[in-house]
Amino acid sequence: MLNVFAALSLLIVGSFAGTPSNNTGCLCTYGQPCWPTADQFADLESQVSQPLIYPVPSASACYPATNPSGNCTQAVQSWTDGNWRSSMPGAMEAPNFESFTFKNGTISACYLNTSLGAPCEQGNVPVIGIDARSPQDIQAAINFALQYNLKLVVKNTGHDFMGRSAARGAFVIWTHNMKSIAYNTRFTPQGALANETYQVLTVGAGVQWYEAYDVANQNGRMLVGSISLGGSVGAGGGWLQGGGHSALSPTHGLGVDNTIEMTVVTSTGAYLTVNKYQHPDLFWALCGGGGGTYGIVTSITYRTYQQLPVVMYRVHANVTSATVMKKIIGAILRLQTNLTDDGWGGYGAFRSSAMEFFVINPNVSTTAANMSMQPLTDYLLSLEAEGVSSLVEVSPFDSWYEWYTYLWGPAGQNGYNTLLTSRLLSRDTLANRSSDIAEVIYDCQGSLYMIAGGKVNQIDPDSAGANPAWRNAVTQSNCEISWQEGATAEEIAGLTDQLKTWIKNMYDLTPEDSAYFNEASFYEIDWQHAFFGSHYAKLKEIKDKYDPYRLFVVAKGVGSEEWNEALTCRW
Repeated sequence: MLNVFAALSLLIVGSFAGTPSNNTGCLCTYGQPCWPTADQFADLESQVSQPLIYPVPSASACYPATNPSGNCTQAVQSWTDGNWRSSMPGAMEAPNFESFTFKNGTISACYLNTSLGAPCEQGNVPVIGIDARSPQDIQAAINFALQYNLKLVVKNTGHDFMGRSAARGAFVIWTHNMKSIAYNTRFTPQGALANETYQVLTVGAGVQWYEAYDVANQNGRMLVGSISLGGSVGAGGGWLQGGGHSALSPTHGLGVDNTIEMTVVTSTGAYLTVNKYQHPDLFWALCGGGGGTYGIVTSITYRTYQQLPVVMYRVHANVTSATVMKKIIGAILRLQTNLTDDGWGGYGAFRSSAMEFFVINPNVSTTAANMSMQPLTDYLLSLEAEGVSSLVEVSPFDSWYEWYTYLWGPAGQNGYNTLLTSRLLSRDTLANRSSDIAEVIYDCQGSLYMIAGGKVNQIDPDSAGANPAWRNAVTQSNCEISWQEGATAEEIAGLTDQLKTWIKNMYDLTPEDSAYFNEASFYEIDWQHAFFGSHYAKLKEIKDKYDPYRLFVVAKGVGSEEWNEALTCRW
């Protein structure tokens, strides 16, 4: 049953009931005759709590080059800072998603390097939207988007490797400033018995992980969340809806395994509290069935854990031979299952002549940590005669939070043009194809994320909408391309062809494995299976039930196969 607020919401936005579902036809974008007038946008502005926003590309402050319109110095200094980028409604974490490439190869963009001589253009950045501060703001914006059949995108931080937070000529709902955070020692989900309680942290849609970790730590708690420099990834949006992995996942599971409750606004205007007791089908879908698809999440309630000490194992190795580097990658792949089952989680990267891994394990002694990681240490030492020099550090930290702020506190990691692909490697794959996979990882100078196995594999594959492949996955491999500002469409296409080759090679080696929805490519083979597995049909049914107007559509999201490549016209 809807709560009182939801019932009132339906009265407020009663016009939704008479809006036909978007069965065929195209959405309205900026510049078309259907685009709302200034007076119509003014009417929307009178219904929301904040002035309308007019997003611009992240480098726009540096234009015109001879007389910058804003603080260009700050833009240059903060370009890689995810928190600076997320503070602007038009900035994406990867600026290539701010640009738009026309069919003839012309690129509309706004480059930080003004010496390239290109004009600053809007590109793929939405042109107008709302600065949402409440569910009521979101309801008004959804009503407006439906009334005028607008192309809609939802943006919090803009952390998305398929650019789902942007669209050319679109209307945007920006949730970044929904910053409420509350810690509760005895939280009971709506609809549950009074004796079912959890120690939780409830975050608004705009809360970022650094903010969530700070509050949790102030209360002696920690929680499963994203790891990135500066903690700029959003805690209340797409991270969780894609599944949500963490260095703590081998110990405590995925983000979806630690979610107790959510609130969400659907395309019908309903404001719902969802959990395993209320609208359990929608709760299930939101737990890993893909962001930007079923509604706009306004808050998430996460289970927390007692803050514990951790031990970090960090190894750096220099390698003089490609053959030996491939041997090392293969050996590390074979060790992944045992290490994640022991509770180790973390990240590693491989280059042609060097590799580095840093992993953590909570609540173990330094002695136990050394014993657990001894096989890797010994293996690297055994390769000294083959030109390998390695350095191992084993460092205890009084708490997970201390480790996080030590290694991940500084800002960075963002602001470069990138496309990537990922593969969730299963136990069987690691046991039987590690040497072959090592060839691909070496070729792409790739990385491994130890964010599955362990606890992740112990949970019922059907307990959440997340791809059931997670429950047999141990580690995630990644390959990535990047390019400098000003690259031509032809140059980018050449790099993209290389990415497609890696995707095909990895698929051929691991046809039964999958990819992570939040860190993947437009070009994944058999994307419905790769991202959602056997859950796709059920997710599509839930999507159609809660989004009858087909308002929410994102690249390679559930139901997107019904749309054209630009996601503006439905077949």
